[in-house]
Amino acid sequence: MLVQTLCLFIFTALFRLIFYCFFFKSSITDSGIIAKAWYLGLKFDLRLTLILMIPLALLAVITRNKFFTSAAVRRANFVYLFLVYLVLTLLYVLDLGHYAYLGLRLDPSITRFFASGERADNARMVWQSYPVVRGLIGITLFLFLVSRLLVYTYRRYARQQAVAIRKGRYAAWISALVLLFAAGIYGNFAYFPLRWSQAMFTRDNGITSLALNPVLYFVSNFTVKGDTYDLQKTREYYPYMAQYLRVDSLDAQKLSYVRTVPGVNKPRPNIVLVMLESTGAAVTSMFNNPMQATPNMQKLADSGILFRNFYVPAISTAKTVYGVTTGLPDITRVKTASRHPQMVDQRIIMDQFAGYEKYYLLGGNTNWANIRAVFSNNVDGIKIYEEGYFKAAKADVWGVSDYDLITEASAIFKDAHQRKQPFVAFLQTADNHPPYTTTKGAGDFKKVTEKDIDMNKFKQAGFISIDQFNALRYLDYNLGHLIQLAKEGGYLDNTIFVFFGDHNCTLNPYHFMPFPEYELGSGGEHVPCIMYGPGHLTPQQNTRAGSLLDVYPTVAKLAGIPFKNYTLGVDLLDTTYSSRYAFISYIKNLQFCTAVIGEQYLFEVNNGTGKTALYDLKGDALKDVEAQHADTARALNNLTHGFYESTRYLMFNNKK
Repeated sequence: MLVQTLCLFIFTALFRLIFYCFFFKSSITDSGIIAKAWYLGLKFDLRLTLILMIPLALLAVITRNKFFTSAAVRRANFVYLFLVYLVLTLLYVLDLGHYAYLGLRLDPSITRFFASGERADNARMVWQSYPVVRGLIGITLFLFLVSRLLVYTYRRYARQQAVAIRKGRYAAWISALVLLFAAGIYGNFAYFPLRWSQAMFTRDNGITSLALNPVLYFVSNFTVKGDTYDLQKTREYYPYMAQYLRVDSLDAQKLSYVRTVPGVNKPRPNIVLVMLESTGAAVTSMFNNPMQATPNMQKLADSGILFRNFYVPAISTAKTVYGVTTGLPDITRVKTASRHPQMVDQRIIMDQFAGYEKYYLLGGNTNWANIRAVFSNNVDGIKIYEEGYFKAAKADVWGVSDYDLITEASAIFKDAHQRKQPFVAFLQTADNHPPYTTTKGAGDFKKVTEKDIDMNKFKQAGFISIDQFNALRYLDYNLGHLIQLAKEGGYLDNTIFVFFGDHNCTLNPYHFMPFPEYELGSGGEHVPCIMYGPGHLTPQQNTRAGSLLDVYPTVAKLAGIPFKNYTLGVDLLDTTYSSRYAFISYIKNLQFCTAVIGEQYLFEVNNGTGKTALYDLKGDALKDVEAQHADTARALNNLTHGFYESTRYLMFNNKK
């Protein structure tokens, strides 16, 4: 028992070492803090080891001397231990891949990648992004060695001379075994057992991830409840939300969120929304990234409106598409709202562009994340251009390359322009995402290597790989291509473009932004947003907080169409708001938090513990100043809960 327990414990510690050497990233360099994370992590590893060894301990106690003489017991012993190593190996490898992809430990939200109709695409993405064959060979070889070790260990002890043990000594052995197992599982030299909260002794995701055991964390999170809403809480916080939104008629019983916006009699401009895959503010030239990888975005920002404090409500491409289209933050915990049948049916602003042709353009297949339903179910007469329509061949699992998507999309826009038909379009890029496929485009895009760049600046910039850096450069290249095609196609001067990131990519710690957004947890949601429309918009930099939810209310007003706003978005360009806040949600210390963020303050609510904090972004941004600014904290607490509860309610009750 002791030998097998030791072997399994070393196995778990080995994967912790692999995580630390190759995946761990943190802005904390204090060796004492890192050592404490290791200490706690090893205690969690010991707890997992002992829990998994309990069945074997019971088998040994029950069978006694038959443990080494019975063929059936021998087979049960081997099969159980081999299955333990097999399942743990697969879970640990999956956890490492998940962390490399999202910067988070494995949790039940992984099940969204196994949704019906999406498994094939996700499998192809894994195949094209990771060394699957070499990985499987490595896992197979590793498990073969484990099986040999199990057989050798069993035979070595089975060949030993049998020794009779008196009842008293046998009882002592069993008592010692029970006490040792209980102590190891308890895990603390204190009156309370080892708890998850102990792993969260800093505000740093990397340290917390190092201190946790991914398997225990994954299993514990399967207790999450289904997404729903609380009518009583919605009514409680409705007045704060209604006042912020300036609803037409404040009614806490009917819960009306409607705002009526009159139209303006003027020529209708085209509207093109361009979603920039995995593009956060921190990686772009406009936000002082040392690598200056996005010169075309910089030109657009200089010639249009750059929103410096623009946020998406959550990190996920599907959540972004849902959020910008419906005007509601996707705060679902396990899957996404687009995959939830009761949340798809929404009254949205895109549907109210009367007289406009409406397009959604994606290089891949819109069955992905059930995104097709978000558009086809809510936008009357929308034309969806997807995989199978385009003349270009597929570049990777995500469909045609961004260059080919933009080329063929521009032809559609040009045709509408020549017919004098206004249009509103959602153009979704995908190549700034694993497997980071880049093409030559028009023939002049060239990837760089480590020899071509300043690696000191590269490390300061936060990028984790040259492929990631090249993919961002390729995205920027294609934006230049789009504007050039619009100019050649004649529709540039009559079009308002909105370029926005869907979330930040996974980055190493960076410290060149105005406040420590990486440590606060808001860096993943901080994205660039540029509105560009020659002749329609005056170049400026807007520092008021803005949200993905605000995009359609803003462009609809710019277009002059009459509409009713049933969403939680407001006009980004409305200067009558004295203070603006964006609602965001993120994982901090592996706990779900909701928050509102403005120019000066970030107010945060830990949805698990209920703990709140207020951070002054223009002061010591990592210090909780809630006690010093009680009135501000109270107002923002109400606004944060107002956004959260109103969202949960409207997801189910904003049906057409």
